[in-house]
Amino acid sequence: MLSIENLEKELKGGKLESLYLLYGEELFLLESALKKIKSLFGEYTKGINFITIDETNCDELIADIETPSFGYEKKLIIARNTGLLKKDGKRKNVELSKLKEKISAYLKDNIDLVRSSVVLVFVEEEADSKQELYGVIDKLGVVCEFAYQKPIQIERRIKAICQGYKVDIDDATLRYFIECCGTNMQELINEIRKLIEYAGEGGKIQKVDIDKLCIKKLESVIFDLTDSLGKKQIAVALDVLKNLVYAKEPIQKILITLYNHFKKLYFVKLALYYNKDIVSSLNLKPNQTFLVSKYKSQANFFQGAELRSILQSLIDLDYQYKNGLIDLQIGLETILCKYCS
Repeated sequence: MLSIENLEKELKGGKLESLYLLYGEELFLLESALKKIKSLFGEYTKGINFITIDETNCDELIADIETPSFGYEKKLIIARNTGLLKKDGKRKNVELSKLKEKISAYLKDNIDLVRSSVVLVFVEEEADSKQELYGVIDKLGVVCEFAYQKPIQIERRIKAICQGYKVDIDDATLRYFIECCGTNMQELINEIRKLIEYAGEGGKIQKVDIDKLCIKKLESVIFDLTDSLGKKQIAVALDVLKNLVYAKEPIQKILITLYNHFKKLYFVKLALYYNKDIVSSLNLKPNQTFLVSKYKSQANFFQGAELRSILQSLIDLDYQYKNGLIDLQIGLETILCKYCS
């Protein structure tokens, strides 16, 4: 298996293989790699030397490999979300299993033909490394898993983009940027482009610029609200809530996000008390581990019994709202005032 960084390096250097499996959750980087593969392949015409395969026609894959690309040296075949690499369910699909075996055997027996006539790229949301087809592609071609990037990897990428435009950003500001805008690479790149344009060549991105220009994730704003709540700053907490409503954030979504946030703070309390690992207790993904220190810091604002009481108040509010007994925004404001008093 090839790492994302090494695959990007190979593609940047102009190296194009004939067989790929690209899969994983980090879709922006995956699509960027696929776009580079298409660029390296060169000119293509759909239906002639460019074929797309999905779960509805994956049984035609071998025939498409063997059909000549008239007027072109090679054919580009993108097999996207075919289900061929997925883990078998409890009830095995016999026909799909046979097709997997057939394609695996074909690639092994005809790899020279594949290399001389096509560039075949499997693009999947998930792939089971125990599948025979996975092993065949890994042995004969390139397999790359696009997992969510870890904070340090995200920081490196954003820093490199800034340096490319001759704009400076220090490490503390960069971490704050990721905390505010999340870890989705597409969203981060959209936001950093605004900041780069604002700073200009030779300029430096400041924390105040992020507050002024960036669209903060709801989860980041909830952190701000909870900070105000923990510090008993009622006016600030109410302003944060009103700004969310003003920005047309659905009030039900605010309630759910707030509940989930306080539930995580309660889990942090329990993890600290029982000496458990916080990352696993909160089921954080690799790109979310930087949040641990923030959760720990906020959990210190509250006692365990206080957190349980807040959670129960939010549950009660949800029940009262659904039964038409209270306006949801007024109910949330009441809870904030209660715990800031």
